[in-house]
Amino acid sequence: MNRTFLLTHTLTTVSEMGSFKTTLFFFLFVLLSVVFADEVSNTFIFRIDSHSKPSVFPTHYHWYNSEFVAEQTRILHVYDTVFHGFSALLTRHQVDTISQHPSVLAVFQDRRRHLHTTRSPQFLGLRNQQGLWSESDYGSDVIIGVFDTGVWPERRSFSDLNLGPIPRRWKGACETGVRFSPKNCNRKLIGARFFSKGHEAGASSSGPLNPINETVEFRSPRDADGHGTHTASTAAGRYAFQANMSGYASGIAKGVAPKARLAAYKVCWKNSGCFDSDILAAFDAAVNDGVDVISISIGGGDGIASPYYLDPIAIGSYGAVSRGVFVASSAGNDGPSGMSVTNLAPWLTTVGAGTIDRDFPAQVILGDGRKLSGVSLYAGAALKGKMYQLVYPGKSGMLADSLCMENSLDPNIVKGKIVVCDRGSSPRVAKGLVVKKAGGVGMILANGISNGEGLVGDAHLLPACAVGANEGDAIKKYISSNPNPTATLDFKGTILGIKPAPVLASFSARGPNGLNPEILKPDLIAPGVNILAAWTDAVGPTGLDSDTRRTEFNILSGTSMACPHVSGAAALLKSAHPDWSPAAIRSAMMTTATVLDNRRQPMIDEATGNSSTPYDFGAGHVNLGLAMDPGLLYDITSNDYVNFLCGIGYAPKVIQVITRSPVSCPARRPAPENLNYPSFVAMFPISSKGVTSKMFIRTVMNVGEVNSVYRVRVESPGNGVTVTVKPSRLVFSEAVKKRSYVVTVTADTRNLRLGQSGAVFGSLSWTDGKHVVRSPIVVTQLEPL
Repeated sequence: MNRTFLLTHTLTTVSEMGSFKTTLFFFLFVLLSVVFADEVSNTFIFRIDSHSKPSVFPTHYHWYNSEFVAEQTRILHVYDTVFHGFSALLTRHQVDTISQHPSVLAVFQDRRRHLHTTRSPQFLGLRNQQGLWSESDYGSDVIIGVFDTGVWPERRSFSDLNLGPIPRRWKGACETGVRFSPKNCNRKLIGARFFSKGHEAGASSSGPLNPINETVEFRSPRDADGHGTHTASTAAGRYAFQANMSGYASGIAKGVAPKARLAAYKVCWKNSGCFDSDILAAFDAAVNDGVDVISISIGGGDGIASPYYLDPIAIGSYGAVSRGVFVASSAGNDGPSGMSVTNLAPWLTTVGAGTIDRDFPAQVILGDGRKLSGVSLYAGAALKGKMYQLVYPGKSGMLADSLCMENSLDPNIVKGKIVVCDRGSSPRVAKGLVVKKAGGVGMILANGISNGEGLVGDAHLLPACAVGANEGDAIKKYISSNPNPTATLDFKGTILGIKPAPVLASFSARGPNGLNPEILKPDLIAPGVNILAAWTDAVGPTGLDSDTRRTEFNILSGTSMACPHVSGAAALLKSAHPDWSPAAIRSAMMTTATVLDNRRQPMIDEATGNSSTPYDFGAGHVNLGLAMDPGLLYDITSNDYVNFLCGIGYAPKVIQVITRSPVSCPARRPAPENLNYPSFVAMFPISSKGVTSKMFIRTVMNVGEVNSVYRVRVESPGNGVTVTVKPSRLVFSEAVKKRSYVVTVTADTRNLRLGQSGAVFGSLSWTDGKHVVRSPIVVTQLEPL
């Protein structure tokens, strides 16, 4: 008798006993847990060939329970829309046994994922009473599903004042839970669900079960973290007058699609992340419910890009996109490192972050009179120009001291002083709390080399100012060279009309694509720095337990904030053009994106101060003033994506894990770079010598004037690269709405001089005199992955 069966059999027998069964159950459970320590259970997700279900079983659930899992095993989720299969808490031995079943296509262990943590609609090019807002009726009747930490439904941003009836196609629910009932939903927030089974079964430091901490969380769609409320209102918040965060960013808060309907899918839990099995269940539910757009500001937290067939976000989003649902995802916050971008599937729209033309400046004024620029959202009592002694704990050589980690600061050294803390390891606001507890009167938060000059504002609990790496080095040099260094902090409030903007955020994750370099990722960037949006009433603006302040709005930064801008933009485009596919909507945003700032100069990279590149911003920064009328579209069908997967070497059975339905690959392997994407990556092997070429085929659909002629314009990458396009002219008419063309990129690798990022960049544009349909070109030398 194997040990798995013994444990199952024993517990079944115990359950049949009389009055002392509970005591005996726990006694035996503890005893067997010690004896069979190697039989630890974890959550696994099984992709099943649904077509193999015997007709004797009325449902897939009955089939899974009968043929795949033991009687005592608890199935967590059954997936039947974007994915076919189930998740369950199992031992490795059980998994190995189930994996032998001929209907099992794939198995993967549940993983924990992490969140990628006002004025921005105008900065995107939206204007009242004209353009995309008016043409789409502000996104009316489009439904956005937000996968995040839930929602705080009482916020003004979720008012349904003057909204019409809920769209008839909506089939979702407003689930009941702690401090949440169907009464919390309305004609704006039309649905709310929560998913916790994977989370509660997820492995933790204390064992296989990870219960929700109900002292800080709500077992319901209610948002205890704030992140979900912020992203939902960024995408589709209603007009909220006199909005601000402690006096900062005052004005009218509004989402990108103010009339769009919202559905909250709580898949992430305070302090414990988001589990794949719950995310996949949310995709299943959202598509069944009838959402038009999904916004998911979530990504892998291990720095490893999983193949698409082992990535539930990629799998779930494919199921959604194949049913016409647009999916926007955050690119991640691990910039400025190269190849740091996440959410790489070509059917996803992957969004990086840039700044807007609003800032919250602060100054560090040193005792020698120098004024160094920084940012802050501190709103308490000011220092009023009083100079305080300045100290840098990092002089001790202890890393914990320089980072101002918990219990690292000696009150005898920092009391009554302004403390310089290095950024990293712990939350920025938590460092200020450490300084405050130790008796410090203020903090200067200094960037290191990895963060460069990239700054984000924080609502600190004490006077604090964030400064870039150069300013931080200058302050530390001043401290080390002066026997009595002093400083004060001056807070300037909110400043509009900042130039240059947008600037690529230093934290925004960068390309190249670590799975398939032939597909440029991120796709584009959107506002993601210092974004004002609605906030939960469960925690203060810092999110720290000790922060007793409460605010209706908060200001956050991250690609998490950029993603819902694109989700809201997609809702507007979907409302204005109901017949456009998810790929067409993405194409409209990509080909009209801008690569220039408000000085009409190339966008700057905040991390380096140099020009940014398509590896950083993809096609550019979203410009919704142009996206409604893009002229031409690059559309992509489900069959195109299948050919792409065949082209990267996936076998039909592997592809079926993603597509749900059986597929067959062409006899001749397709070239993955021929996916009809609105960008071009010409990848030449490092081993190639001399002149070599790469050919691309693209097809565009005319959505502008019926009778129109487009001519090509190429901005050559230079450095030994030539680009030719045939034909160089595309003629459209009533009868001809689609045209194909061929791009040939030729490189003389002997003369190819790649830039610092390992590539050179150009562009290809089609123009009819009114529209400019622009695509980035990347030329690089890489060995195939």
